[in-house]
Amino acid sequence: EVLYQSLCQHGVETVLDDRGLRPGGMFADMELIGIPHRVVVSERGLAAGTLEYRARGEGESRALSQDELFALLS
Repeated sequence: EVLYQSLCQHGVETVLDDRGLRPGGMFADMELIGIPHRVVVSERGLAAGTLEYRARGEGESRALSQDELFALLS
């Protein structure tokens, strides 16, 4: 939620999906409504200090720091 608030404060239109669904279901819904960027916060990523980022239409996701994410989306 902190990342969500930070993105909103920086003018990035953001959707927080906290419905408790399995990731595959949430990812499919994001594709259906055309969300251009996906950021996943996971336990493993938090431990490594990274976020999982994937642009719509890209095949693979990549690990980014929070600073790299803000630079990319700004």
